[in-house]
Amino acid sequence: MKEGIHPDNYRLVAFKDMSNGHTFITRSTVNTKDEIEIEGEKYPLVKVEISNTSHPFYTGKMKLVDTAGRVDKFKNRYKKHYEGKK
Repeated sequence: MKEGIHPDNYRLVAFKDMSNGHTFITRSTVNTKDEIEIEGEKYPLVKVEISNTSHPFYTGKMKLVDTAGRVDKFKNRYKKHYEGKK
């Protein structure tokens, strides 16, 4: 492997799935302004919209998570493209 291409500022970071409240801790270099306290320890917090605990592929449940109308925005943006294929 090449020397000096990997970051050296890894630290423990908490990632919180906002769709179901699940939080997991892993090492990361991501920058964040939020913090969370877990079992008396403070960790930098990254809020994610979906994780392995809520994604249909991992849960086996076909549940569409539409945060802030993003599916509708996508459909409206590409409406002309899809109408031409019908």
